[in-house]
Amino acid sequence: MADSPHARSLKAQAATLAAEGKLEAALAGYRDALRAEPEDAEIHQRVAELLEWLERTPEAARAYDDAALAWTRAGGLLRAVAAAVLSRGLRGSRAQTVRTLAERFALPPGALAPTFAWVPDGKDAGVPVLSGVGREAFVALVDALEVRAFWPGQRVVEEGQPGDSMFALVEGRAEVARRVEGNARQVVATLGPGDFFGEVALVSEGPRLASVEVRERSVLLEFKRQSLARVSAAHPEVEAAVQAFYQRRLVDNLLRTSPLFTNLPPALKQAMSREFDLRVIPAGQVLLTQGQPGDAFYLLLRGQVQLSLEQPGRIVLLPELREGDVFGEISLLLDKPVSATVRTKTACVVLRLERAAFERHVVSQPGLKGQLMRMGTERLQQTAKALFV
Repeated sequence: MADSPHARSLKAQAATLAAEGKLEAALAGYRDALRAEPEDAEIHQRVAELLEWLERTPEAARAYDDAALAWTRAGGLLRAVAAAVLSRGLRGSRAQTVRTLAERFALPPGALAPTFAWVPDGKDAGVPVLSGVGREAFVALVDALEVRAFWPGQRVVEEGQPGDSMFALVEGRAEVARRVEGNARQVVATLGPGDFFGEVALVSEGPRLASVEVRERSVLLEFKRQSLARVSAAHPEVEAAVQAFYQRRLVDNLLRTSPLFTNLPPALKQAMSREFDLRVIPAGQVLLTQGQPGDAFYLLLRGQVQLSLEQPGRIVLLPELREGDVFGEISLLLDKPVSATVRTKTACVVLRLERAAFERHVVSQPGLKGQLMRMGTERLQQTAKALFV
């Protein structure tokens, strides 16, 4: 990136000219800056963008290729991929460029995908999905991606609307908001370059769980479910990488934000993270059966499940469980048969921790065990109340 005061001055002048709509002058200014700092990937990027805005398509395609290679040398995977995709959109000669990206960022031949594990700061080593596949799959994956640009105030996704893609924020800033009581919007997170969102849509159909609105000009990479499925058919490792990333994100969020797990030591969280199993379950499937031994602890991530009690001559329906609820813990904690049948009411996504892992990691923690016991007691009281309705 540019270090010299002269290059910084030229960049600032060129940016001012671009903001004033003087695109040819801005292009000349950035090219002067590029001569001063030929390895500055950001300058390469701005030159390509200006050439595209000036509709000098062949030059723009070549400039985006140059930007992709410059970002590669700088270690900027997302920026490099976005530039390569933009070159493709302009029908540039990009095959060797993407091969160069694959050699730099994809897994080398014979390498194993990174092992899924919780990390304290929540950051991935490398870039999700892209860093977890081999070179041929990487090339196919880049070919399936799309670049989207948004301006301040535009919404990328809308809470409650159907979703079929995941996004990576390449540059810019965005806010994540959810509706709370009274239908008001509450900002729950701020996103910056390198952040991902919308990954739930890759493995499960359903409405978006939050809205994302950009706060400044932003560039995003879009991973569409249908495109990833097509690539996965030829390169199964892509599907495995998507599933690993999805599970990693869900378990990270669970261990970092759930009151049940926030106070656990980092070493224990890391050990637990390897043993959660992510499952997508169709509607109408029984997860736990009344009277049978409990086999696992479950966290409901998406969908709804119905609890029911079978009594002589009748079946009693208990309150439904919703996203964020846990179940199966009573049987495991008390070493008793399951007290109610649990059946998926809709298609569901769950995290499952088998009995042995639950006993090894959870039962050994007095504070966590006590909290689960209180939750279990409340549920047993609800069950008893339902029996006398």
